[in-house]
Amino acid sequence: MSQAFAVPSRMAVTDEAILKIKEMITSGRLSPGSRLPPEKELSESLGLSRSSLREAVKALEVIRVLDVRRGDGTYVTSLEPRLLLEALSFVIDLHDDRSVLEIFGVRRILEPAAARLAATRITDEKLDELDRLMDQTSADDGIEALMQHDLTFHQTIVESCGNDYLAQLIESISSRTVRARIWRGLTQQGSADRTIAEHRAILGALRDHDGELAGAHALTHVAGIESWLRTAADATA
Repeated sequence: MSQAFAVPSRMAVTDEAILKIKEMITSGRLSPGSRLPPEKELSESLGLSRSSLREAVKALEVIRVLDVRRGDGTYVTSLEPRLLLEALSFVIDLHDDRSVLEIFGVRRILEPAAARLAATRITDEKLDELDRLMDQTSADDGIEALMQHDLTFHQTIVESCGNDYLAQLIESISSRTVRARIWRGLTQQGSADRTIAEHRAILGALRDHDGELAGAHALTHVAGIESWLRTAADATA
């Protein structure tokens, strides 16, 4: 059979259905929270078979674009970044320990950007929260308490950057690095004091609303952990 008369694969037909539903959402024909037309009506209006439409709906349900409610209908989700990036968190969790260095490399790119944005947008209330967090933290605290401090500190900053997609993306990949950070806290002498000092430097730049300085301190902080992890991994290997 010549290529011109090749029958499209099932996957290609499903991809076409996905693209057509996506176009309905991006064009505004379907908005967050709205209900899709009945399957027969939708398949006819889009020129698709009901089977390919059904496969497309299943795929879009997995990545949280659609919400299939049995006995009720199919709805567009809220399309919030938190929902749409859940699939990324799942994929990252499947990676092995060797990928942690690459994840830190991504953090090294994204977190300084978030800090720069947060410096111009963070509220006095959030700055006061970070001040209280720093006052309640000591290098003598146990590793679990220090790790919770670290997670809360970074989460507060990314939440203040004013970009929900960036914040959710950082949180999605940051959770995968917790074990490496605990490992550093248990094995590297002075790591707790160093982390607290670096956090104070970042907070000082945020309070001065100095985006470039906040980004530079965030870069130094993340890159320091990445550098230690690379050395430790090489030594272990």
